[in-house]
Amino acid sequence: MTEEREIDQPHIRLVETPGGETTLWIDDAQAMQGWERELMWDSADLLCTYGTEFLEAGLGLGLSALRIASNRRTRKHVVVEKYAPVIELFRERTPDVPPTLEIVNADFFDYVRQMPAASVDGIFFDPYLVSVATWKDVDFWNEMVPLIRQTLRPGGAFIPCFSTEPVLRWPFFYFFERVVVERRSYTTYAATQYMLERSSDAYIECFIK
Repeated sequence: MTEEREIDQPHIRLVETPGGETTLWIDDAQAMQGWERELMWDSADLLCTYGTEFLEAGLGLGLSALRIASNRRTRKHVVVEKYAPVIELFRERTPDVPPTLEIVNADFFDYVRQMPAASVDGIFFDPYLVSVATWKDVDFWNEMVPLIRQTLRPGGAFIPCFSTEPVLRWPFFYFFERVVVERRSYTTYAATQYMLERSSDAYIECFIK
């Protein structure tokens, strides 16, 4: 019981340095940092060209969520976040949010199973939400990706969080007809632990139904 509780309710904290660096920690791992802002914004802007109603998996620092919800085209943006403390931290830092933004405290994969078909124009997804074991689980992705794709309207877009390798994400490209890839540069914080290089290129992959 103790192990299950620790998995379901990790220790979550937000650290902001005097130098302006922001890090969201989940347990002992850096989950997201402020230097990702431009990559998140570029991903969000690309997604918004595909319609007016969107879904996002994972809130994090809310960088992409606010960008999508604030876009002049957006009529509705739903963000599904599993951990309530992440939502609380976001609301403390951002008391005024766009009226188009709705945040749901739920597991994204459970939420998708209940969604009507062809109900959104675009989905922004963070593949780092899942464990390493789940990431390698072919049966899991063969079940979930068709369900995710099913929620998209024809011509809709699915954008996973940026990659640092110019290789299409394997769980996704089998299920989509077209992929658009855009390259961007990035520079991390000196203390960033989850990136192999301090400065390099990142790739935004947009899978189109």
